[in-house]
Amino acid sequence: MSAILTEEQRALQETAAAYLAEHANARDGRDGDPALWQGIAQLGWTAIIVPEAFGGLGLGLAEAAVLLEESGRQLTRSPLFSGVALTHPLLVRCASEAAAGRLLPALAEGRCIATVIAGPGLSPFVTPAGLEIRARRDGDGWVLDGSAPQVLDGDTADTAFVVARLDEGGMGLFEVPAGLAGVTRSPLAAWDLSRPQARWQLAGVRLGAEARLDAPGALADGLAAALAATALLLAAEQVGGAARCIELTVAYTRERQQFGRPVAAFQAVKHRCAEMMVKLEGARSALGGALAAGGGLQGALALDEIAVARVQAAEAYRFCAAEAIQLHGGVGFTWEYDPQLHFKRAQWGSQWFGTPDAWRDAVADSLLGRRNSA
Repeated sequence: MSAILTEEQRALQETAAAYLAEHANARDGRDGDPALWQGIAQLGWTAIIVPEAFGGLGLGLAEAAVLLEESGRQLTRSPLFSGVALTHPLLVRCASEAAAGRLLPALAEGRCIATVIAGPGLSPFVTPAGLEIRARRDGDGWVLDGSAPQVLDGDTADTAFVVARLDEGGMGLFEVPAGLAGVTRSPLAAWDLSRPQARWQLAGVRLGAEARLDAPGALADGLAAALAATALLLAAEQVGGAARCIELTVAYTRERQQFGRPVAAFQAVKHRCAEMMVKLEGARSALGGALAAGGGLQGALALDEIAVARVQAAEAYRFCAAEAIQLHGGVGFTWEYDPQLHFKRAQWGSQWFGTPDAWRDAVADSLLGRRNSA
């Protein structure tokens, strides 16, 4: 993306790179770092894609992608991804005007940390039958039941926006504060320590009518579009992670000596680093193309281009992280070196927000549908 940044986007990139390089906390055992989150909010990053009408900066997915790329580079352990890249597109796309006006200002200021529950892996291809939580009417209100086994930042979030299967058919979007009676959350021992998760159990959780957030008919298309936007921002994060893997590998192989000369001097090592770079640049180009083709968070998204970016970025990150470990030798998977952290993040990211195979299938269906209708 760096070659096509505007002056403002480049300034954002430089600020994010400097701040996160100093404050990144991937090795911190705490699931929440209040000082880091406060700094993120003060820099305005929690408001980056919230419309100005709701107290945000009103910037686009391209600016958010710049920020997420730097966050991925540093493996930032904060609710930035779940609380901004995941939550905000869902509310902007699917919430009613009244609900958005009530919730988005606090989210934009960072006063509230939120997450989303919307089916296993938060796939854009989820159907009502695949949702873990179900909702039934109770007078003017609702009762929610079910279990979400993996909720991003679920142990520190103040509230969750839950997409539930309605007993009467269809889907509904609900606000479920973490402290409500009937809500139980249990931290998980996640393999990727930089992305904390928790299990949420909802047992007879009673909500008032105001807790139903979705505008009429908005979830039918809006849920998939919102999660696709998040998948695109995940691709940006993965591009940043892949770039960092290359930086770490080049630095290490230049320093590491073997047979009296740097490991980087051997042709086989050069070829492997070059292949890492080819994968990265392919993913970066696909990401830039998807951002350029899209209509913005509130407009029509270029889903085929998002699919290409999602697949390229996921596979490039996995490849670069694995090669970084190999080219670091035996220390590559030790706690003292970062490649193992990137490898775990890359594996996690390839399974959420639609797997690469699911996105390939979606593109194939789209292309075949166009051909059959021609």
